[in-house]
Amino acid sequence: MIDEIQLVAEFEDVLNSYLNMPNADVYVTGSNARFLSSQVRTEFAGRGDEIRLYPLSFREYYSAIGGEVAKALTDYMIYGGMPQVVLKDSEKDKRAFLKALFARTYIRDIVERNKIRNKDVLEDFMNILASSIGGLTNPTKLSNTFESVKHEKVSRNTLSAYLEYICESFLMEKATRYDVKGKKYIESLSKYYFADCGLRNARLNFRQIEYTHLLENVIYNELLIRDFSVDVGVVPKNERNAHGRERQYYEIDFVCNNGSQRYYIQSAYRMIDEAKVIQESASLMRVDDAFKKIIILGEYTPVLHTEDGITIISIYDFLLKENSLEL
Repeated sequence: MIDEIQLVAEFEDVLNSYLNMPNADVYVTGSNARFLSSQVRTEFAGRGDEIRLYPLSFREYYSAIGGEVAKALTDYMIYGGMPQVVLKDSEKDKRAFLKALFARTYIRDIVERNKIRNKDVLEDFMNILASSIGGLTNPTKLSNTFESVKHEKVSRNTLSAYLEYICESFLMEKATRYDVKGKKYIESLSKYYFADCGLRNARLNFRQIEYTHLLENVIYNELLIRDFSVDVGVVPKNERNAHGRERQYYEIDFVCNNGSQRYYIQSAYRMIDEAKVIQESASLMRVDDAFKKIIILGEYTPVLHTEDGITIISIYDFLLKENSLEL
């Protein structure tokens, strides 16, 4: 077992030298930004298996800390699931650790690996992404944001490269839009989520705690941990209005696939009245296949099955129960 293999000069040759050793298995680990999965696949295609490690799921996190589950989830949304965070007692220590991890590991490794010359632009870019998790965007839109907010011109090609670097470092994940009825991907806009909410909040100095967006990020990460591929669903539908027939687009937060399994999932922090229920259900009701449709509610609720065929479950049931999508 070799830890932090990327620190070994010409580590690819070192690992390849072990390929023909009889009766031996070799396990190697590497830190996020330097030992990228794409690099591993290129160098060792067909000669090894990759095991992706995520921060702690909420179920793992809660098994370690216990206590009142609602408070535990709030803390998890704020400080995330990095194992070292769980071991720290005070909020001050958790914040300090996460800020240092972001700056000294992620930012530094991305800058050094990709030879980024203008670190300030990358730092500003990180802030923009952290402030808009779960929002539809693309490099062109982000370039326009730089010009309007920062009064600075940064090309879409530069920002596209930065997005690639950030996702390759496992700091963020990209969810592509998928036309549910047309069964095709729409590359124009995508959503980006942080691999750990604590890192996202640390990037913003814990000044922008928005539970609606953090709930969505937590659900997205949990689906990845459960080995789903996750897209953003789009349901186009022609509807009649005062101007005649017009094409409307309804968004589903997550379309989740794992083999023959598929689920359509909507994240709703609160549904305080019937109007909100209708709003959250609208996109799901326009999907005309038989796969399960679920609303995950950010508060306590018994499992409900509506007359429209939609299942409503609480975030606590979803995160803590192993087969929660089948409730």
